[in-house]
Amino acid sequence: MNSITPTSTPAVGVKIPVTVITGFLGAGKTTLLRNLLSQAHGRRIAVVVNEFGSLGIDGETLRSCGIEGCPDEDIVELTNGCLCCTVADDFLPTMRALIDRPQPPEHIVIETSGLALPKPLLKAFGWPDIRTRMTVDGVITLVDTPAVAAGRFADDPEAIAAQQAADPSLDHDNPLAEVFEDQLLSADLVVLNKTDLLDEAELEAVEAEITALLPRKRVMLRAVEGRLDPAVLLGLEASAEDDLTARPSHHDGADEHEHDDFDSFVLTVPEQDSVDAFVKRLAEVAVQFDILRLKGFAAVKGKAMRLAVQGVGGRMRYAFDRPLTGEDRTGRIVVIGQKGLDRQAIETALRAH
Repeated sequence: MNSITPTSTPAVGVKIPVTVITGFLGAGKTTLLRNLLSQAHGRRIAVVVNEFGSLGIDGETLRSCGIEGCPDEDIVELTNGCLCCTVADDFLPTMRALIDRPQPPEHIVIETSGLALPKPLLKAFGWPDIRTRMTVDGVITLVDTPAVAAGRFADDPEAIAAQQAADPSLDHDNPLAEVFEDQLLSADLVVLNKTDLLDEAELEAVEAEITALLPRKRVMLRAVEGRLDPAVLLGLEASAEDDLTARPSHHDGADEHEHDDFDSFVLTVPEQDSVDAFVKRLAEVAVQFDILRLKGFAAVKGKAMRLAVQGVGGRMRYAFDRPLTGEDRTGRIVVIGQKGLDRQAIETALRAH
């Protein structure tokens, strides 16, 4: 594997390596990417961030990372849909613009949305003007180990039985499991993240479950906060675009992939009286309405810094990330969940004091 060391502009005819980081909502993709950039040591790495929904949070988080050698112009954000659905309209023009720069990047990292399917993205690298200039160095799939241990992606036997009783002709569909499994099936490297939240027996059970889903043997690493040596993440030399048949998908043969099974919207919240009370309320609302992902920002009375919040189910993380001087102190929270979320009820609950 190649270590990350400064190099010159890629020679003519040398393909720029591209790493795809995928994983379900809240798996820790942005955190892993931030750690990777902090250890780039002068290497020119361009980042393409894709989010599901109209408000980009992850790109802004990376832009405010304060990492030396990580200029804003090297972070490109796409927020108008999952890349797997907008390859022709968004992805290909973005990649062409990156490689046509006077000083093209030495490596490109794509962080997909938590609901994206990797395979349509990999297929795009077969386009003639992309194929000759780029190669997919590897697909890294992050796994939220506590979510797997809690059965988030497993079928609910009682729910299936109820569906079949109501309509015997109805095909069972688990959209969470399909997206989660598709992301794993495309992986060259699987990173089991947040392993500090489980004990050894739970981790071994998750590893066994993931191994059973993989179509072929894959390297599987454990991580906390996405902290891994970049040398194990970059330089996989998988040429994934030439290996599509070994990366099956639940959506093989489908002309299009829709996200009709999921809802996403942005809610505004007023300035908060207390950090602890606000975070507690977010966790309670997430559990009450079975929200998959909450992330965004809020202002807190008496605090000059902006409060950044991230939630997966009822698990919340928060930190003051940057000054709010001169800004509107209205907060904005992205809500993502399965179809049928009661937006009005969620907004009322978030605004309650």
